[in-house]
Amino acid sequence: MRLRHSDGQTVHVAYCTNVHPGEDVDTIIGQLDRFALPVRRHLGADVLGLGLWLSAPVARTLAEDPTATERLRGELDSRALEVVTLNGFPYRGFQDEVVKHRVYHPDWTERARLDYTVDLTEVLARLLPDDAARGSISTLPLGWRHPWFGDRQALAAEQFDRLADHLHALRARTGREIRVGVEPEPGCVIETTSDLVERMDGWDTDVLGVCLDLCHLAVGFEDAAVAVPRLAAAGRRVVKAQVSAGLHLEHPADADARLALAAFDEDRFLHQVRAPGDTAGRGERGERGEPGPLRARDDLGDALGGIRPLDPAPGGVERPWRVHFHVPLGHAPEPPLASTTDDLRASLGVLVGGETALTDHLEVETYTWSVVPEAHRPTDDAALARSIAGELAWLRDTLIDLGLKEPA
Repeated sequence: MRLRHSDGQTVHVAYCTNVHPGEDVDTIIGQLDRFALPVRRHLGADVLGLGLWLSAPVARTLAEDPTATERLRGELDSRALEVVTLNGFPYRGFQDEVVKHRVYHPDWTERARLDYTVDLTEVLARLLPDDAARGSISTLPLGWRHPWFGDRQALAAEQFDRLADHLHALRARTGREIRVGVEPEPGCVIETTSDLVERMDGWDTDVLGVCLDLCHLAVGFEDAAVAVPRLAAAGRRVVKAQVSAGLHLEHPADADARLALAAFDEDRFLHQVRAPGDTAGRGERGERGEPGPLRARDDLGDALGGIRPLDPAPGGVERPWRVHFHVPLGHAPEPPLASTTDDLRASLGVLVGGETALTDHLEVETYTWSVVPEAHRPTDDAALARSIAGELAWLRDTLIDLGLKEPA
């Protein structure tokens, strides 16, 4: 979908196809009829945006064969589908039975990560609609936080220098502008926007920016009204925002509440947990608007009952938990659980609710439909398409409430 901001910018809205497994070109094309076309029809949209996820083998096939890419673009065009953004975070196998920490490999110290991202840039330059101002690609926040010593940081910096050189050369060669956004995520080398500013200091600011996942932002108790100006001051554009909400548990000391939360503990994806520290109140922030020290566990099972369960009431004071579990938009979990939807709306207000749109690429990234509690899980392709369309309708209506308009 396309919406118009009052500043004249076209804001592209897409859904990310990493919710679907797919490791070859024919499977990707088959998904267009199974899911994307029904989603577009449910919405009544003239054009539907896709945030394509292409595994490394698919990206290599398309990058090496322009004819195959033109075939894919033709299939998209014939169904009134468009692609301005790619998800370059998962390398392959993102819907395997167990993903967990594997999603962070290869990391940015490895040549395979650079090669994959370069392949994606070549593909996106060919898929971009002729009237699109630019394309965006999201990538992982360097890698998992350990082991990450100084030599690994230096290797990553060298890789990103090569990527920036390629992006500038690609623009000169094709006339298409592609920007890559590093996506902060709990537990990674770059976990917060402050980490990003520090770790990417001195790196190219023209083509290397930020992919701001709004679930990750909320789980880290970051405030977009503080984080986005911080990024801007460092010259880091928000090249893409992933519109997603996380889980919120206000009363983790309640046994029934923890039992309800346990229904979201599953074996495929990692669900990091964050909570305010012993000396911080709920959402308490320092003079610069930073969240106080956070207590952390790397997965929901670790927080609920691992070797070191997360204390729900340190010092006798109960403090809320937030969980990295992408909750479907417009589908609030049943009490005593909640979502970070209020934070999400506030973040969208910062990004696109002002006089100027601070990003023009918005991507719904609910890859968790296959692992939500069974009572809320789509039972077939048609149900999944309806669910995705419902999320996009929720986002469209939210953006219209913020002042954006549908094309005439």
